[in-house]
Amino acid sequence: MVDEQVAAPARSRGATDIALIAGFAALIAACALMPAIHVGAGIVPITLQTFGVLLAGAVLGARRGFLAVLLYLAVGLAGLPVFSGGAAGPAVFAGPTAGYLIGFPFGAWLCGLIVERLPRHKAAGSVPLVFAAGFVASAVFIHLFGIVGLMLRVPTSFSAAFRIDWVFWPGDLIKIAVMALVATAVHRAFPDLLPQRRRARA
Repeated sequence: MVDEQVAAPARSRGATDIALIAGFAALIAACALMPAIHVGAGIVPITLQTFGVLLAGAVLGARRGFLAVLLYLAVGLAGLPVFSGGAAGPAVFAGPTAGYLIGFPFGAWLCGLIVERLPRHKAAGSVPLVFAAGFVASAVFIHLFGIVGLMLRVPTSFSAAFRIDWVFWPGDLIKIAVMALVATAVHRAFPDLLPQRRRARA
């Protein structure tokens, strides 16, 4: 009887995790399918994907955020038109956006990892700290991987790829700021949403 009582909450948490992961994967897909803006060389479009990816990490934490983005990529690879412009399939990973796509799950993971380690009241109340988590995650994984992808897939030099990537930073800073505002609001409304281990340290 005791084992069944312990297992029931675990099953409930597992079902909730699956629903959250699937929901955020759908959110990222919706962000990707919104009208894109082409600037600079026009090789890589500006979409809201970065917002969705970093929000998944900041709201769900490192593991679930990573899995949500991974699910999004898997659905696109399987042939559903969830990438920017309605693209789908493995061919997308042979194009100039490949590095950004590969960097997405790691960016969500790092953003979530940093937010998880904030005191609970900071995750729910400090927009600058959550913004910093998103900024670091975006710079370390999304933009760095994006630059490497441009170098390999265009192909081009590092300096030329950096100049292409630099065009996206102003828009990304706005998206990261909005992400931080939304994530802190979510954590104020749902203080137990981050992984259990953080609740013990709050």
